[in-house]
Amino acid sequence: MNLAVECLFTPSICCYLPNQPWRFRDWSDHLLWRVCLDCQRLADLGSPRSLWLQLSFKACFLQWTVTSSRTKLIFLWLSICGGWERVTGQVECEPWRGHFYSKDNESSWFRSLFVHKVDPRKDAHSTLLSKKETSNLYKIQFHNVKPECLDAYNSLTEAVLPKLHLDEDYPCSLVGNWNTWYGEQDQAVHLWRFSGGYPALMDCMNKLKSNKEYLEFRKERSQMLLSRRNQMLLEFSFWNEPQPRAGPNIYELRTYKLKPGTMIEWGNNWARAIKYRQENQEAVGGFFSQIGELYVVHHLWAYKDLQSREETRNAAWRKRGWDENVYYTVPLVRHMESRIMIPLKISPLQ
Repeated sequence: MNLAVECLFTPSICCYLPNQPWRFRDWSDHLLWRVCLDCQRLADLGSPRSLWLQLSFKACFLQWTVTSSRTKLIFLWLSICGGWERVTGQVECEPWRGHFYSKDNESSWFRSLFVHKVDPRKDAHSTLLSKKETSNLYKIQFHNVKPECLDAYNSLTEAVLPKLHLDEDYPCSLVGNWNTWYGEQDQAVHLWRFSGGYPALMDCMNKLKSNKEYLEFRKERSQMLLSRRNQMLLEFSFWNEPQPRAGPNIYELRTYKLKPGTMIEWGNNWARAIKYRQENQEAVGGFFSQIGELYVVHHLWAYKDLQSREETRNAAWRKRGWDENVYYTVPLVRHMESRIMIPLKISPLQ
């Protein structure tokens, strides 16, 4: 049975809809009557210029198609801000002098459009998103090198950093070392892991202050640099922990600067989406900043070459669910950046 009804809501409908002692066949008839009544009251307020909807009934399936964008917004709050109470009759909606509200002022639809009660979060996002079974802390360094000094910088780095990596007295280890190929030019990127968190970091820093070879290394290195910066990072609980890889590979570091307050939402979406990016073992690690620039996310990927990168990324779009992740996470981003990097000889990630 098909029934198509087009209702143009005008003031004349007031005498037709309210307080009719109808016996509704099912919940959809009841809901339809309540929606019509609510829309008429909105029309009386002068909100929509003309308020109408198309209703299609096919068997027991109720499908609404709303042609006016303003009407879509009205039906959005009808469904979200109290639609269930209106269907069940738990909240009696009444016309008011210029407003449409529920008897409970605190749950009125008008207030719900602007005021949202949010339960306070009991933990920081660093606690909710990071791995609880480990206490690893990461440091990422970005060194902008003078173009004429890049080879000398790499040679100096390859001579000194492996000693720290192999020395058991220092609770730090190299995760990866790269030069940027595409992106910011003449740049070196280093990723360190501190096993033991902040105490391990402080222990390492105190020991380096008395390491003469390292102090000489820093002094010589400073003459080769234009600028440098670093960040302290935690790893997402749902990402792989970075492990040494055989090469040759290229690496992509994708950096996302998020809107403040959106880290939890980002993590929730990526926890579901990471499975779409595991087939070629391209996911190396995912991190978020704790010190330095905040609300920054780094995703590290490995590919055989640029063509492999292109094919792998295109394959993700053919998987159902990946597009939803992109749809929900793009609005969270203020700025994003991609670096293609080549590993140095000393890098555990080759």
